Amino acid sequence: LVKCIILALKLLIPVTSMSEVADSGMSPLHSAAAGGHTHCIKALLEAGYDPNYMLHPWVRRGYDDERKSALFFAVSNNDVPSAQALLEGGAMANQDPIKCLQVALRLGNYELIHLLLRFGANVNYFCKVNTTHFPSALQYTIKDEVMMRMLCNFGYDVQKCFDCPYGSGSHIPLNYEGWSDAVIKDTMVRVLLSKYKQHMIDYTALFIKM
Repeated sequence: LVKCIILALKLLIPVTSMSEVADSGMSPLHSAAAGGHTHCIKALLEAGYDPNYMLHPWVRRGYDDERKSALFFAVSNNDVPSAQALLEGGAMANQDPIKCLQVALRLGNYELIHLLLRFGANVNYFCKVNTTHFPSALQYTIKDEVMMRMLCNFGYDVQKCFDCPYGSGSHIPLNYEGWSDAVIKDTMVRVLLSKYKQHMIDYTALFIKM
């Protein structure tokens, strides 16, 4: 079946107008990623289709998450091979309103998370609703030391986890539901983040001495 699909695709590619594809507001890469057809993704990339072609606004309106990229389709399907094919083909990992890394963290797929991080996914992204200084990715790693270590090893800004925009005074809004000491007190999270914070301080001191 896969061979038949690839054969049909290779017959269609030469007679398909790129301008008409652009006018449609959706690339065949989106369809291939949505269907989990990794071989089709590779064939389309080899034919010159843009891995960073974004869904047009009128198409995006059909998705609550406002997704744009073919990569987002692959990641949301938990499809590592398709995501890898797109990333290796030049897809950028930070193009969607809801980041692909955020989706992978929510899925808890270590392989997918590591793949996105290797290809430049931003560990320090902020959700639209985030009221704190530190990156949004932390919320998905509170109970998972493996994921937290991956984020820290790929440039997670640990320092911001200890920086509250409201300060330490009593002016914090009564209805504020953001992160506080109570959230991470006496937990693995606090210990691990504190270690990474100290490592960063020690490294900075060493750099200054040099």
